[in-house]
Amino acid sequence: MEKKFLVALDYSENAARAVEFVADTFSREHELILFSVVPKTAAVCELEADTLVPHFSSQQKAFCQIEDEKETALKSALERAKETLLQAGFPEENIQVKASTQKKGIARDIVAEANRSKADMLILGRRGISGFKEFFLGSVSQKVLQLSKEKSVLLVQ
Repeated sequence: MEKKFLVALDYSENAARAVEFVADTFSREHELILFSVVPKTAAVCELEADTLVPHFSSQQKAFCQIEDEKETALKSALERAKETLLQAGFPEENIQVKASTQKKGIARDIVAEANRSKADMLILGRRGISGFKEFFLGSVSQKVLQLSKEKSVLLVQ
C-alpha cells in the first residue's frame, strides 16, 4: 500500500539531508510532496508610506533584495530536492512540488498542508540551533511536533 509523505523544506543543509534520507530509505512507490512555506516578510517590501521610520525606509531596498534572494534559494532547493528524488528512482508522477506563502506561521502552515493533502507522515530536518536558543525561541521542527496531533512526524538529524 502506497503512502503519502510531506517533506517540508527550506534551503538549509538539514532539509537537504531529509530529502537524501527519503531517497535512500523510502520505497519508490510512495507519493511525495515537497513543500515549502515562503515567509510573508516580503509584504514589507510593498509598503510605501511617508510614515515609515526613515532608517527603515532607507534600508528597505536592501532588505527586500535579501528577501527576493531567499525566495529564489527556496525555489532552487525545491528543484534540487526533486532532482535528488528523480535520480534515486522515484517516478516524476509520484513527486509534487508545492510552495505556499505564509498564512498562520511556518509550522502551522506545514501541518495544515499535511492535513489538506492527506499525508500519512511529515518529514523534515531538525534545525541545528543551540539548545539555549531552541529552549527560548523554539524551532519549526519542534513546533510541528507539538502541532501535529493526527500525523506522525519524522525528524532527520
